[in-house]
Amino acid sequence: MARSDEQNSLARERSRTVILEAAIELFAERGVAGASIAEITQRAGVAQGLVSYHFGGKQQLVAAVIDRWYENLFAIPQVDGPADDRLAGIIDGALTATGYALPVQRAVFAMQQQPSTHRMFAEAEDRFAEQAVASEDAVREIFRERGAVDPPLEEIMLRTTLEGVFMKYAVYGDTYPLEDARRWVRRLYGLPEPETPLPLQLAPRNPDARTRASGAVRSEH
Repeated sequence: MARSDEQNSLARERSRTVILEAAIELFAERGVAGASIAEITQRAGVAQGLVSYHFGGKQQLVAAVIDRWYENLFAIPQVDGPADDRLAGIIDGALTATGYALPVQRAVFAMQQQPSTHRMFAEAEDRFAEQAVASEDAVREIFRERGAVDPPLEEIMLRTTLEGVFMKYAVYGDTYPLEDARRWVRRLYGLPEPETPLPLQLAPRNPDARTRASGAVRSEH
């Protein structure tokens, strides 16, 4: 029996998704140069020709991975209310997204170290420029309402702090105290302690916590 147009559409979307997810995993493990199209499609369980069909080629696949990262960043829900509530919501939302989107965080972290992908990041910034400016302006308005002397600098430093947490969690996995990092960042801005933990399955923190790369290895098996 022939498949319907809807079934064909779902099958195409699924094959695109599994290719993208396999690329994210392999780029995180080996970097862009170390992951071939053959390896990506083998892991995805699809024919090599589907990369060309869905993406056009390897560079376009890399761009799609970068786009997925930006999409995750801008999908963080906004909290309404006073400036402190909105700031706490940004911190909590960003760190929750870090936990949910760990594979793409690792892939992007690996790619950001490679000069060959810098141009693609710049092109992605152009594609998401309107969303980026809106997001930055929203955070700057929060700091303006909080009476900051330099709201643009405060926004940049908050982003720098959160991106540092992203990278450390990607490298150290279960040995990185993500929940405690969240509380530390809140205290940095004079925000109240959270009433509930992040909605993530995190390993219990060792009181004598020490970050080790083995924590990321263990979390994958």
